[in-house]
Amino acid sequence: MVTRTPFGRVLTAMVTPMTDNGEIDFAGVQQLAAHLLDHGSDGLVVNGTTGESATTTDAEKADILRAVVDAVGDRGAPILAGVGTFATAHTTELARQAEKAGATGLLVVTPYYSKPSQSGLRAHFEAVASSTGLPVMLYDIPARSGVPIDTATIVELAAHPQIVAVKDAKNDVVASSWVQARCDIANYCGSDEFTLPMMSIGAVGVVSVATHIAGERMRRMVEAYVAGEVDTARAFHLELMPLFAGLFRTSNPTLCKAALEMVGLPAGPVRLPLVAATDEQLAVLQLDLRSAAVAGSAA
Repeated sequence: MVTRTPFGRVLTAMVTPMTDNGEIDFAGVQQLAAHLLDHGSDGLVVNGTTGESATTTDAEKADILRAVVDAVGDRGAPILAGVGTFATAHTTELARQAEKAGATGLLVVTPYYSKPSQSGLRAHFEAVASSTGLPVMLYDIPARSGVPIDTATIVELAAHPQIVAVKDAKNDVVASSWVQARCDIANYCGSDEFTLPMMSIGAVGVVSVATHIAGERMRRMVEAYVAGEVDTARAFHLELMPLFAGLFRTSNPTLCKAALEMVGLPAGPVRLPLVAATDEQLAVLQLDLRSAAVAGSAA
């Protein structure tokens, strides 16, 4: 059983608050970062999928990361920077930029669109991990990248001294079990609704979207399971299922940002090609939040 928690147990894949005209809301970035650490998160993942990394510029990514570091860097919380792209050279450039901006770790997604072979994935991740002195969390999300990181590949990559964790959004408990059986890489569940099932086979924690809205309950669920209080953990899991479903009824982070607005936290609009939630989607989201007993959702 893997017990190392290199980045804590509960991390939030943080949205990037924006102004009404689509610019980065840096005051909102800092307010939200502090709020998340105050309400259950051990650390933050900045410039990931939920942070709309696909539509922020390299310069914006550096500025967003610096804003988070300036706001909460003195707390000692892990601050991981999403740096993955479909090009190894660009990814290593972003990794070095993140290290200079104050990141304490890197999240590196599977290269997308080009569908590299497993040997190509190994070479890519090893090159990125060797480009800085920071610890690396792989990000395995074949639904977005088009290519899974095979079990054998993860096991081989775990031998690299700086590749210490994987954000596992494969949603395949059997494949994840084989990884856990064959190496000591720390598994962080990357899909909120799978957190408790994944912890049952050895995941050490979660990189979560739901923690924007229910961070303290997510933390209590994780801590209850670690303490052997399985019934308590299960109760939290079932209570939060409407939230887990509700935040992903359309492309992330559209509804997460809408939910943050509903509870009075900074979020703002999404950038094209994502579009704002429809009135119908907002109405369903409101019901989902109420079903999960989210405070402020009736506003």
